[in-house]
This record gives sequence, C-alpha cells and structure tokens, in this order.
Amino acid sequence: MKGRIIKGIGGFYYVQTEQGLVQTRGRGLFRKTGITPMVGDEVEIIISKEDSDGDGMIQEILPRRNAFARPPVANVDTVVIVFAAKKPKPIFEIIDKFLITADSNDAHPILCMNKCDLLSPDKREEIAGRYKDLYPFFCVSAKTGEGIDALKKELIGRHTAFAGPSGVGKSSLINILVPEADMETKSVSQKTRRGRHTTRHVEIFQYPPGGLIYDTPGFTSFDLSGVEPEELDRYYPEMLPFIGHCRFDNCRHLKEPGCAVRDAVERGEISEERYQSYVHGFQELQEKAQDWKRK
Repeated sequence: MKGRIIKGIGGFYYVQTEQGLVQTRGRGLFRKTGITPMVGDEVEIIISKEDSDGDGMIQEILPRRNAFARPPVANVDTVVIVFAAKKPKPIFEIIDKFLITADSNDAHPILCMNKCDLLSPDKREEIAGRYKDLYPFFCVSAKTGEGIDALKKELIGRHTAFAGPSGVGKSSLINILVPEADMETKSVSQKTRRGRHTTRHVEIFQYPPGGLIYDTPGFTSFDLSGVEPEELDRYYPEMLPFIGHCRFDNCRHLKEPGCAVRDAVERGEISEERYQSYVHGFQELQEKAQDWKRK
C-alpha cells in the first residue's frame, strides 16, 4: 500500500493512504543503513494482520524529489520563508540562508514578511527593496488579513513548506490558510523577544484550494549545509549576470582584482547588504570545509 508520511512523532510515522491514516514504524534496516523516513516521503507500507490496532510497517521509501535536513522534510515544491516585520526583528543572515537552502534543493523560495501592520509604508519598502526583483515577496498581516489573498493564490497546487525563525507567526498564517489545522499559537516572550516554540514537529495539512502545506518548528539559529563555498555565488541571483566576467576564472568575489561582482556592488547594482551576506556565508562555509579536512 502506498501513502505519504504526514507526521512523525516519537518513532511513529503517520502515513496518509487512500484507505485512511495509518500509524507505522520504519524497518529496522533503515536504522542500520542510516536512512531516516521524513515527513513528505512517499512510502510503501504493509499492515500486519496480526496487529489488532492495524499498525503498519514502512517497507520502502520511494525516490525523493528533494530532502531538507532542517527543516526535515522531503518532496517540497516551494518554501515560504516567513519572517516578522517586528517582534522579533528580521535577521537577514538567517533569511538569506533559508533562501540558499531552498534554491540549492531545487525548491521555489518565496519571502513572506508577516506583521506588516507594525511598519510604516517607507519601512516596508526598505525591507522589501533588499530582495526587489530577486524573489517573490509578500507583505502580509495575520492580524489584519492584509496580503493573505495574494499569498493564498500563490500556493494553489503546490507542496509548500513554511519555514522561519521562532515567533514570526507561521502557525497564525497556517491557521488562516488551513483553518482545520486549529494550531496553537502563543505570543512572543516579552522577556526575551523571541518566540516560544508552538510547533514541536513537522506536519502536513491538505490545502483546501489544492496542494499541501508543511508546518515546521521555528528556531533562531541556522547553518548552511550541502553547499560548497565555490558554489555559493550561484545562489545569489543578483550576482549571476556578472559571474564569468571577472579577471580570474576562479574569482571568489572577495579581494581579487578585476572582480565584476565587486565592481557591481560599487556601482550600486548589487546591494552592499546582500554582498556582505555572501561574504559572511562564504567565510563560514570555507571554515567548515577546513575543519572537515583537519578531521
């Protein structure tokens, strides 16, 4: 019997099949070979006739379109990267890492700034301008409903993962998009200004207009993985027109003379903030690569 894992808790995987929802476990072989079933996986399961509860066993994980380590999901078309306009304030370094992770896993990234009702129009435009013409950008408010209709239309027919830092309102948005989810929401901690985790596990919901919505836990730190330092520039769309026009073929766009990317930064064709994001990301990946070699 085929199905899709829609939730995983405490070693159990809940598989949606044509016959209904089946609680399953993974084969022991998966643990031995280091394979972990993921929410979003399409799987083959069997149901034991001897088991009165009708529990099943995952026999096979079908080929994945893609897979993410964090959030741990598979077979995603689109990643909606949610961040708050304020409370908590945007951390652009983390947002950029989400964008790179989505792009490097062949998933369509969308930026969604929630709590827009807390900002003036000028401040909204300033934040949106950082990503102008680079990614789809939605300015929404789960509180007032602003921008929600446009976001709803964008997600029809897609398998969409919502991801982002804690406290930005992912659960509130999903409650609007999928009212049946009836998800718990909590206010941002007044003491730390960080969100309390309201989502403890990954779960998939049917999106009423068509498609799937993946809800994922929030967090406040994020590391790039699976991207080589030399590949990083291709995940900055504004750099692509200039790559290949540097003096040196192996230019890393850091301090090399004749760098077309740095020249574009000086001319204002690439924002200084996004360029610095690239530099910090490159240095981080390079340090990790060197640490790995030393081991």
